[in-house]
Amino acid sequence: MKEKSTDELNKQLEKMSPEKLDSYYKKNSEYMINGENAFNYYVKDVLERKNIQLKDVYLAADMTESYAGQIIRMEKHTKNRDTILKLCIAGHFLLDEINRALKLYGMTELYAKDPRDACIIVAVNNRIYELHKIDEILKKQGLRCLM
Repeated sequence: MKEKSTDELNKQLEKMSPEKLDSYYKKNSEYMINGENAFNYYVKDVLERKNIQLKDVYLAADMTESYAGQIIRMEKHTKNRDTILKLCIAGHFLLDEINRALKLYGMTELYAKDPRDACIIVAVNNRIYELHKIDEILKKQGLRCLM
């Protein structure tokens, strides 16, 4: 079954009356987010908007398709914030998109007062999405690398 995009669902809602919401929820329940799948849907929506394939994200993040797929689908939970950061950066997420993804996953957002986070923020704001380049910036500042 083909997954419906957020844009497709938004079009359905454009001229819908409140009385038809029950029908909408029933017809589209499998596409609605809840605490368990919000991260998964969000990541896929962002990548779809950017026209980036998941397999390219896995490759750029230097993760196996199996492991990264389980993380994104939340079948396997990681406590390693860097794993989520690497997936987001490899997916060319903007800062607000990274912070939303981290929050949906249950992790703290990037924090400007944290020196390591500040380096990552600057890299992302400068559209540096190659993890090895971000690691060079981190290394130069004497901070722990992502990879």
